[in-house]
Amino acid sequence: MSFRPLALIALCVLLAACNKVNQANYSKLQAGMSKTEVEQLLGAPSECAGALGITSCTWGDEQSMISVQFAGDQVLMFSGKGLK
Repeated sequence: MSFRPLALIALCVLLAACNKVNQANYSKLQAGMSKTEVEQLLGAPSECAGALGITSCTWGDEQSMISVQFAGDQVLMFSGKGLK
């Protein structure tokens, strides 16, 4: 048996395990958390946009995502889609 297919399978498993956009981390989000605390939990956001002191940041992609709205530096509300 070749080492290459085994290494590829191991890499895929590791990458899937490293995904921070999941139900377990979503459950840890709380209103009032700072943006720094959210980034420590989920990593850097995929995208952020804001106006008038409200910022909306998204982690993940179209299939699995977490969206967090911040008022100033604190979580105002959040939602998730396709989390496992």
